[in-house]
Formats: sequence, C-alpha cells, structure tokens
Amino acid sequence: MKKTLPLTAVAALLALAACNSKPAAPEVVDSNPDPMANQLANAAPVELPPSIKSEQTMRCKDNSLAYVTFFQGGKQAVVRLKEGGPATTLKAPAEGEPLVADGGWSMTGTEKSIELTQPGKSGQTCHT
Repeated sequence: MKKTLPLTAVAALLALAACNSKPAAPEVVDSNPDPMANQLANAAPVELPPSIKSEQTMRCKDNSLAYVTFFQGGKQAVVRLKEGGPATTLKAPAEGEPLVADGGWSMTGTEKSIELTQPGKSGQTCHT
C-alpha cells in the first residue's frame, strides 16, 4: 500500500498541472464602444495645412505697403494691405502657377519681389 499512495499523489499532481497549462489572457470588455469607429476607420487621409515659410513687408510701386505671408510648397500666400488688416488668402493649384483669390486677386513672384493685382486695380510690382 505504500507504493500506491505515492503513485496516486503523482497522478493527481499531473492532472492538476494539466488543467492550467495555458496562461489566462485578460478579458477585455468594452462597455462604451466608439460610435464613430467605422467612420474614422474609413475616412480619407487628412492633409495638414502648409507651414509658414516667411512673412514680408513689401513696398509697392504706388508707395503703398503689402504684408505678405508665404507658405511652404509655393501654393498659398496671405496678403494684407494694412498691418493687422483683413487677410486675403491666395491659392494656386500647383507650385509656380499664379496665386489667385475670388474677386480679382492675383499674385506671382518670390519672397523678394511680387506682381500683385487687387480687385478693380491694375497689377503693380512690390519689393522687400
């Protein structure tokens, strides 16, 4: 009888060890799912706005000032005719093409010299 007791104990230990052979994974319960998860997963990628390249104060041919903010990529600029005044955003479909805005605004040039056309006025050259 002494030999059967240790064999029974070993068999019981092996049976218990087999019951917990896999580590238990934590159960994750999401009781508050995101209602927009599907829309966000299927949304088109968002293009960030361009960063500011430089801001220039330019003197124009008629002795007025133009405050121009140039953006990276060469497809956008903001023009103000008075410091702190209303801003007009001019955009181009591709770099190197004229920047335009509604109402007759147009601008071409570089950070040193531009050709600016305002609504109701002829184009004029402005320099830094």
